[in-house]
Amino acid sequence: MRANRIELLGRLAARESLRYSPAGIPILSASLQHESGQQEAGAERKVELEIAAVFAGPLASSADRVPLGAGLQVGGFLAPKRRSSKQLVLHVTEFELIEV
Repeated sequence: MRANRIELLGRLAARESLRYSPAGIPILSASLQHESGQQEAGAERKVELEIAAVFAGPLASSADRVPLGAGLQVGGFLAPKRRSSKQLVLHVTEFELIEV
């Protein structure tokens, strides 16, 4: 299997301080809030969620300058928080500011 692609519109809800990996790569941990209406089994379903997100490399430095509450369109993939964890984190590989 190869498909693991997520696209999400939301707001930057929180972020930690910019840090650096042992290899010197900038890392920014954050959380994104999302609200939408989705069709499921022929009915409208309201979706509200908050998801942990990680920005790495040049994206981390850019995301560190985004104001809290700003709208973002992000793309990325899901991975476990740690090797043996079942908790998922969205690893952002691209983002842009949007009006929400």
